[in-house]
Amino acid sequence: MKIDHARLMTDLHRLAEFGKLERGVHRPFLSPQDLEAREWLRQRMEEAGLEAEIDGIGNVYGRARSVSRAVLIGSHTDTVPNGGWLDGSLGVIYGLEIARVRAGSGASAEPGVDVISFADEESAYLGMAGSRAFCGYLSEAEVEAARHEGGRSLSEALVEAGYGGRPFASLDPERHVAFLEAHIEQGPRLEAEGKRIGVVTGIVGIRRIQVAFSGQADHAGTTPMPLRRDAGAALIEFCHELRPRLEESRSADGVWNIGKVAFHPGVGNVVPGSAEALIEYRDQSAEVLDRMEAEIQAVVVAADGRGEVAVSATPALGLPATGVDTEIAERIAVAARGRDETPVYMPSGAGHDAMVLSSRLPVAMLFVPSIGGRSHDVAEDTSEADILLGADVLVDAVQALIERAP
Repeated sequence: MKIDHARLMTDLHRLAEFGKLERGVHRPFLSPQDLEAREWLRQRMEEAGLEAEIDGIGNVYGRARSVSRAVLIGSHTDTVPNGGWLDGSLGVIYGLEIARVRAGSGASAEPGVDVISFADEESAYLGMAGSRAFCGYLSEAEVEAARHEGGRSLSEALVEAGYGGRPFASLDPERHVAFLEAHIEQGPRLEAEGKRIGVVTGIVGIRRIQVAFSGQADHAGTTPMPLRRDAGAALIEFCHELRPRLEESRSADGVWNIGKVAFHPGVGNVVPGSAEALIEYRDQSAEVLDRMEAEIQAVVVAADGRGEVAVSATPALGLPATGVDTEIAERIAVAARGRDETPVYMPSGAGHDAMVLSSRLPVAMLFVPSIGGRSHDVAEDTSEADILLGADVLVDAVQALIERAP
């Protein structure tokens, strides 16, 4: 099977037009730009000979016709606000192109290639909602409860999009041989080492904790400092105390982030009556994650009641670290060497839909370099030569997987 390089790049650039913003893309899940992109992708899948649909959660799923078994390839096409043009989209367009060349290869039809673009990987409403629904892990209650930060519910948005009431596409263990996801690295390692192909060895576990501070709103000019129950000051003091403890408890590869804070009512002349901080931490080791969580909880206990401000913590996300299928990963590595590239074996520090599918199917991931390590920003980019090399390596790996599929 041989990739049509010009066709692949044309599709990638066309997809980037939906929500184009400077050099990047603004295409959050269920935005008008996202809906247009999903319908365009469904049509491209149909033109590629796939039986394509958009399901009840927004997944765009293309099934190879007249086959009973298939390799599933994909990722996601939604973006973070003011994001990049390749995050997720690269893996979906790789899948689309490989499905086309598989259908036109003249080889035996079994197994074929299915393609999927999962819904809401970037958590506009409910993180990895599409892959969770596909695997049977998403309940109606979760869909009903999910809200955009602007207040709109996921169920309402799905109805407005025309997806409401449609069944969810579902993984078929009798059909699906494996799941492959290609992705930009979203970090600097490949570029720093002068390498062009990464073979993912595992995906980090991700946890989030929402910490809430409850005090009392008062006039900022007339309330004496000793008499204030300042939730905002309590949050700042908490974060200051937490930082060295997380640094001490993390592993060499572990990371943490306080990515969102809010003071209420959030004006300059009112002492904050309440505040929130969202803490995220990632590592390959559950033991390390447990250790970091224990440090967060210890600081919560110490802060609770200080200055008459109540402090509480609620888990907001818990995704376990995920392994990959070593045999399929090695086929990617062999394919890279066949293209005269020495691959780098590396963990993924980002979350991916492959994490969800790994409990149901053998999964593997391929990385291509990110220029400057940039991602989740309009500056995100990868050279065309590296994009095309990644596609060639992946199609070679898929060919090997098909030839050896039981």
